Amino acid sequence: MRKIRYGVVVLWLLLCCSVTSGSAQVSIGIGLPNVRIGINLPLFPELVPVPGYPVYYAPRLDANYFFYDGMYWVYLDDNWYASTWYNGPWWLVEPDVVPLFILRIPVRYYRHPPAYFRGWLPNAPPRWGEHWGRSWEQHRRGWNTWKRGAAPKRAPLPVYQRQYSGDRYPRVEQQQTLRSQQYRYQPRDKAVRQHFQQQGEQRAPAPAQRGRQEEPRMRGPGQQETQRPAPPQQGGPGGPRPQPPHETTPQQRGPAFREQREQPGAVQREQQAPRPQEPGRGQGEGQRREEERGR
Repeated sequence: MRKIRYGVVVLWLLLCCSVTSGSAQVSIGIGLPNVRIGINLPLFPELVPVPGYPVYYAPRLDANYFFYDGMYWVYLDDNWYASTWYNGPWWLVEPDVVPLFILRIPVRYYRHPPAYFRGWLPNAPPRWGEHWGRSWEQHRRGWNTWKRGAAPKRAPLPVYQRQYSGDRYPRVEQQQTLRSQQYRYQPRDKAVRQHFQQQGEQRAPAPAQRGRQEEPRMRGPGQQETQRPAPPQQGGPGGPRPQPPHETTPQQRGPAFREQREQPGAVQREQQAPRPQEPGRGQGEGQRREEERGR
């Protein structure tokens, strides 16, 4: 029983030490629309400048963790990931668009180097052309050619993120707003600016963009009328045009109908003609009228 208690106490001490030291547990997992790489930092990490480079690294983390031009960068399982907050979420960065100064970080500042880094010079950058192949090296030709004394200044650290730890760590939709309010630095590297804009668009699209996306779905009455299909014509693919109920087809029209069409006024004259009256009644009325005219 005492051994069990002793083991629990030791385990609790180890957990406390790991939290206070800010170590990171690294794993890989896919999440949409970003990638969860499993770096769980309870606190804002300690970041130290890399001498001669506009880059910071995290010496107390068991991870290849860097900060450059206003964004965090992690190298894990042959992939680069970037984020605007120290604990993610992370976006995958293709090898062809990784910023040059991230590629130039010397091997010695990778706190968790992969096995293929062995034998490489610690003060030189990784041999990315050897690792990613000849096509990548041709595409990024001259990536390690630069003037050592002409490196840009380091971006200021986003120390405002220290107050957001644990349960106070902001949600994805809140991160961009907090950053714009408390961190006015804008990336200077063209590649970093593109990554920053892409992350902002995926997190919170602007209302104007949402309106443009929904606009094609909304149509006015005039547009609906013009888009209605026309009725099939006679002899067309849709078959013969249906006749109204009061009309008759040419097969149903007999000789009487043709005579009426030849004499259009015959029916009207027949309808307007007086009806024949009874003989007695008509003769009597005619005699009275003649007598009245003679008087």
